[in-house]
Amino acid sequence: MADDLFEVVRPAGAGAEPDAPADVLLRLSVQPGAGRAAVVGRHGDALRVRVAPPPADGRANAAVLALLADVLGVPAARLELVAGERSRQKRVRIRDVRPSEIDQRLDEAIDQARTGPGRARAGRPGA
Repeated sequence: MADDLFEVVRPAGAGAEPDAPADVLLRLSVQPGAGRAAVVGRHGDALRVRVAPPPADGRANAAVLALLADVLGVPAARLELVAGERSRQKRVRIRDVRPSEIDQRLDEAIDQARTGPGRARAGRPGA
């Protein structure tokens, strides 16, 4: 489970439903200037990602947000860099999402990074 990579922030007075839409704060470890953008896996309690642009003029930060929007299946307008603008360690707020959906999509991205493109997963036919 990838739920150790993020914190759930519920608005004051929010209902008790555990999977009600809320904000999620995702911890990232970013490698700018990589060959291509990709989720690489885990780095401690952070999601490890690579992006192609160098860390100049905010281009790497914009690429991180675009990659996350794509991987998590959420509109880019719901993502906000809240910490680490000039650091490899970043925190991104994802607004109004179901934590279980974020957990599932992060698990899928990490699993895909682990198996790599074109590799069969263990236990699957052809593996």
